[in-house]
Amino acid sequence: MKLDEFDPNAIDIEDQRGGRGRAMRIGGRGGQVGCGTILIALIAYFAFGIDPSQLLGGMEQIQPPAQQEGPAQGGTTAAESCTVDAASREACNALSSLNKTWEPIFAATNVPFSRPKLVFYSQAGSSGCGTAQSAMGPFYCPEDKGIYLDTDFFKQMDRELGATGQFARDYVIAHEYGHHIQRLTGMSGQVRQLQSRDPQNANRYSVMLELQADCYAGVWAAKNKDRLEPGDMESGMNAAHAIGDDTLLKNAGRNPSPEQFTHGTSKQRMQWLRTGMESGNEDACDTFASLRK
Repeated sequence: MKLDEFDPNAIDIEDQRGGRGRAMRIGGRGGQVGCGTILIALIAYFAFGIDPSQLLGGMEQIQPPAQQEGPAQGGTTAAESCTVDAASREACNALSSLNKTWEPIFAATNVPFSRPKLVFYSQAGSSGCGTAQSAMGPFYCPEDKGIYLDTDFFKQMDRELGATGQFARDYVIAHEYGHHIQRLTGMSGQVRQLQSRDPQNANRYSVMLELQADCYAGVWAAKNKDRLEPGDMESGMNAAHAIGDDTLLKNAGRNPSPEQFTHGTSKQRMQWLRTGMESGNEDACDTFASLRK
């Protein structure tokens, strides 16, 4: 995907790399989030990417910390943070494009819009939802509207998952941005209420939320179709297949079962990414339609 160079004044960046991140603990639970192997780490990401508080269990019962808003932290400018390496630049370019794409959509419907921040960290950092660790993979924290990224994850996508190509990496950023869209529309809050009232179906609701974020990623790509390059569609579909719950569980040597799913099967993730890319319409991303039948 051939995106424009980011505008440092149009994106919000926080850089916790170089030892600037500060690990946090959550509400008396003690201990740090971690995974023993790279395979478990990959599963942990796709099981908990929507909200890292789920990794700590029952975060909705704990008073969240104050939001951390503001300019780039760590003594660096957005331009400096975004040009540390090629992966950082790609992520910033994607963030800039996502802001430019979604802001006018919200303006057209008179829904208030605010930009998320992209937070770079290495190995460990801190978020409004608790400790950020590489084992968690990229995630969105609704408490501080941050998309948290250790760019080394992209290397893991390539080596461990076979999800190659720039569009596969852009898809990861666009998916997490989709969770920000859900926060702004109130969808994520409604889903947490559903999960609280109906815990037996909590995973089902999580799957619907994740698939909608996949669809929103596809909508962004469709609205920038003039920037797509040959092979991008295939790259995105390959990534969606690689991160399906059933595929990840099989690769971990476990028997997939629907009650374990939190993000959707490979087939479902491909289907909803394709729906977004082919329709280019956010209204087509109604993964919750079955609840109203």
